Amino acid sequence: MMPHVLTYLPFEPAIAVLLIPACAALLLAVLPGYRLTAYLNVLATLATLLAALTLFILRPENGIYFFVDDLNIVFVVLGTFVGFTTSAFSASYIGHELEIGRLTPANLRFYHAMYQALMFAMNLALLANNIGLMWVAIELATLTTVLMVGIYRTHEALEAAWKYFILGSVGIALALFGTILVYMAARPAIGEGHDAMVWTALMAKAGNLNPGLLNIAFIFLMLGYGTKVGLAPLHAWLPDAHAEGPTPVSAVLSGLLLNVALYAVLRFKMLMAANPAAIAPGPLMATLGLLSLVFAGFMLYRRRDIKRMFAYSSIEHMGLITFAFGMGGPLANFAALLHMTMHSLTKSAIFFAVGHVAQVKGTQKVAEIRGLTESHPLLGWGLVTGVVAIAGLPPLGIFMSEFLIVSSTFARSPLLAVVLVLGLLVALGALMLRLSDIAFGKPTGSLAKVEASYVPLFSHLALVLGAGIYLPGPLVAWFQNVARLLG
Repeated sequence: MMPHVLTYLPFEPAIAVLLIPACAALLLAVLPGYRLTAYLNVLATLATLLAALTLFILRPENGIYFFVDDLNIVFVVLGTFVGFTTSAFSASYIGHELEIGRLTPANLRFYHAMYQALMFAMNLALLANNIGLMWVAIELATLTTVLMVGIYRTHEALEAAWKYFILGSVGIALALFGTILVYMAARPAIGEGHDAMVWTALMAKAGNLNPGLLNIAFIFLMLGYGTKVGLAPLHAWLPDAHAEGPTPVSAVLSGLLLNVALYAVLRFKMLMAANPAAIAPGPLMATLGLLSLVFAGFMLYRRRDIKRMFAYSSIEHMGLITFAFGMGGPLANFAALLHMTMHSLTKSAIFFAVGHVAQVKGTQKVAEIRGLTESHPLLGWGLVTGVVAIAGLPPLGIFMSEFLIVSSTFARSPLLAVVLVLGLLVALGALMLRLSDIAFGKPTGSLAKVEASYVPLFSHLALVLGAGIYLPGPLVAWFQNVARLLG
């Protein structure tokens, strides 16, 4: 099997997407000095993004361990872009944490090394052509974020990291069992050994796989990876991890890691759909997605912590995306891809704003944050724009994707569409209620100047606004092609 590996290794862009963050993680673990490590962290993520962009042009011959297709390019490019902008936001955010004594230089070396290790793990999961390797990569991504969530070493941060570790371990164990069942279903058709775990081989022989084992496997995989996606009732780790960890970790969790787990679900959905004797995977995905959306919409009303509130917003939107992919079909798949992209950009932008708000006000409590548009106009209006976008109001990009999802659902299942619209309206009401208190009225708390770069925040918002007004033809064609690939 060694020649197969060697034929793949000369393909520089895909290898660079993995090697750059891996080498950067090792380097950042030993380098002293905050400013140097922060700059190198940004440069490494920029280099990874540039390598990812070349995947649009250069395609490798698929190997037994790695492969590139239209689907994973979307996830890799989106992930590396958000990873780059978050690293730029992180440089100023983490510098402030060092100044006020919440973190030490040793903490920062560890933080930046873990950041690049997370980038490596997520890219590895997305490019893996082996379901076992993908499982290992997602587990590695989970462990790195667990360590980053607990970096403040407070009682609450350690409790959140421990909860994340326990629930994440349960989820990944279920996913492992599902992966083993897929291997067992493929073994009679493909043979023993790693060939029965290779995506391209599984898809080529999907119709010959044991449908009974596939059915059981998908249930375990949906529950296991669904835990990582943050679907209710498997979501309990997510609000705590967002609330207690550094805000850049919240941006990465909502903008990247949840998408990687969703990618794994989509791959297995494609495998199930290619076997005519297996159950349809869509209904289970649609049910869990709709449950998550409605549940999170109501829970938004009871949140008193601003980061915890937007964590439940992530649960709501990941539920909506999962529901749309579960409904399937060209329009729903296209809308889900668009919504996933818009959500990643918007939610990470919101956390950029929230991170600076929490630092300048010295609190994350919603009741103690008032009048931001008056006390800090640029930051306040940036947050207003982000919340308006994530609530699905026009003319921003999420309005377009939600409109397409609702339209597709009405055409196929009006009853489900009613529940869907109800959940979206409930969440809209909660977000607007909280936004009116946070952004407007008499300012409270500190009026200190925000020492931060607004470029990451407003670059994301500009992209979301642009997508709501006009989608470039090549992007539409690309998403349509991926939607057809998903079936």
